[in-house]
This record gives sequence, structure tokens and C-alpha cells, in this order.
Amino acid sequence: MTVAQASVLSLAAAAGGGSLLFRQLFDAETGTFTYLLADVPSRRALLIDSVFEQHQRDLSLIRELGLELVASIDTHAHADHVTGSWLMHEATGSAIGLAAAAGALNVTLPLRHGDRVAFGHRHVEVRSTPGHTDGCLTLVLDDRSMAFTGDALLVRGCGRCDFQQGNAYSLWSSINQQILSLPESCLLYPGHDYTGRNVTSVAEEKAFNARLGGAATERDFVGHMQNMKLPHPGKIAEALPGNLRSGKPRQAAAGPSWAPVVRSYAGLPELPPSWVAEHLGELTMVDVRSLDEVNGPDGRIYGSVLIPLPELEARRSELATDRPLVVVCHSGSRSALATQQLLKAGHQQVANLRGGLSRWADEGYPLSHGTPG
Repeated sequence: MTVAQASVLSLAAAAGGGSLLFRQLFDAETGTFTYLLADVPSRRALLIDSVFEQHQRDLSLIRELGLELVASIDTHAHADHVTGSWLMHEATGSAIGLAAAAGALNVTLPLRHGDRVAFGHRHVEVRSTPGHTDGCLTLVLDDRSMAFTGDALLVRGCGRCDFQQGNAYSLWSSINQQILSLPESCLLYPGHDYTGRNVTSVAEEKAFNARLGGAATERDFVGHMQNMKLPHPGKIAEALPGNLRSGKPRQAAAGPSWAPVVRSYAGLPELPPSWVAEHLGELTMVDVRSLDEVNGPDGRIYGSVLIPLPELEARRSELATDRPLVVVCHSGSRSALATQQLLKAGHQQVANLRGGLSRWADEGYPLSHGTPG
């Protein structure tokens, strides 16, 4: 673990009042929430309800924080998006967790009611909450301060019951016996929301959920659910088969062929100094610092092309189009902006030098001094 990673995790623990790091992530296209939980002392983590298309984002965050992913768990076999669990398993070796009742392929951690999934010194308790599907699970944190309800219970709503073995009577029992029986202060984190609501609580849903809170009875709830007449999810034909393979693609996806590019959590394509140093002869290094900086004590990477950032847009035509571009500055900040500009202009083979010249020098790679030729 780097010094920066250790510092970030320590601050996260202090902010959370304990040893837990918690992040809520969002996929805007499907309204899906993904959750990252980590035990700070051990750096072991869980990922809940990942999204296939957001795999690189999630993996980048896990790597940037220096976490070891124990498992990627889905609260159920989703009908509106494909899980990223298989991709995460391939990238990190993490277990693939799903309800055994779902009967999906490639699951390495089949889950049942009462199971515990440990991550370091913490764990989540598995509660079976069928009704939306037979294989719905709610994951309850060990201290019962938060629970992840998937589609069983949403903010002021709940999952539909009209397909995938849905049953309104079962869902009523699941919500009342397994979720609303938690402490009233317990925060509930849903699998989806489409209007910006990201968290609720047991007390709130008991009081304000129009379908099942307040004075609502089982008869009221079932009557509501059986008359919703919702259209099927737009991605159901793709999502269900994909999730019954745990997100394993039918064909391997092709990544960037020119280099082992990794996108940062901010979405920036990056390359480490080690790879760049080994392939300098195959690349164009674009230094976007000022001429004074290049001639200063920091030096430069031999053979790099100097185009200061304010001049990049006007001088972009000077860059070769038959070679990949790696952009560099002192720390990687200005070169990040330059990388974004080049990508927007249509350059496909371009990446930022991770950490800039500062990291390049720290890792012992050579620098030249004097005016570039």
C-alpha cells in the first residue's frame, strides 16, 4: 500500500467514525446503485450490485484505494442490467456471490439465508427476501447500521412482482419480517432509484412508504402490486441471460491493443512509467510544460516533443498520427487535461503518464537536461 492509499483509508475510517469505508456509486443509464464496503485495517472489501459497463470505474477505485476485493455480490439476478461480477473475478480473483436459488452459472459463492460474508474484521449477514424474484437477498451490515435491500425494498417503493417468480404475498412477508424488523435507525440502501433518492431508513419506510407503510395491510399491498401493469425492462432480453452466466461475456471483450491502458477512477486513460520506459522507441512523448520548466532542474524525458498546454490546440497537427501519444507534465495534472483534449480531437491511441515526471524520477527512470532538440 502506498503512503497516499494508507492516508486516504485512515481519513475514511475517521470520517466514518470507525473502521468502515463506504462508497455509493451510480449508473445513470439504468438507475443502478453499486456499493463498495471495506474494512480499513485489513483493506478487504465487498462490492454489491456491480454493473458490467461500469467495471473499469469500479476496478479503478478499488485499485486506487489499495483494497483487496473479497467478493462481488448481487442482491438478485437483475433484469435491467448485466452484472460486472465476472469481470471483477477475472481482474481480482474475487468470489462471485449470488443466491443459490437463482441457479446461475459461474457462481463461486452461493448464498443462503443466514450466511455471513466476511471482509476483514467486518461481515454482512445474508437475509433471503424473495417476492421480487425467488433469489432476492438483503445484505445487513454486522452492526445493523445499514442494509442493502436490492430491489426488494426501494425508497418509498418496492420491486415489482409480475415476472421472474415474483409474488406479492412473499414480498410483503420478506419486507416486514426481514427488513422492517431491523432497528428503526438502520439506513436502507436500495438497488435502484430514478429520481435522486439514494438512501432511506427503516423508520421512514414504516411511516411513509405508500405501498406498505403506515396503516397498509397485506391486502392493500397485494392489491396495489397486482394492478401496477408496468412494461418489462428494456434490457431484459440481454440482462437475464447475462446474469444467469454471472456476467460472463459470450465472447471476450477486446481492450486497447497498443498498450495496457488503465482508466483512473476519474476516467482518464493512464500508463505507468515502467511500461512507458520499456517502449519509448514506439511512442511519441508529448511534454505540455512550459519551455522554462523543461529547461529547469526537473529535466525532461529524452526524445519528448515540447508543446506547452496553452498551445496544444493550435499545434496539434504537429503530432504524428501513426504513433501512440503519451502525455507528460510535472505531476500528471496538466497532462491529464491535454490527454482529454487529444481524445476529444479524435486521437484514439493516447494516454497520460501516471504521476508525471515526478513519479518517473521517483521510480529511477532517466531524465535529460537542457533545451530539447
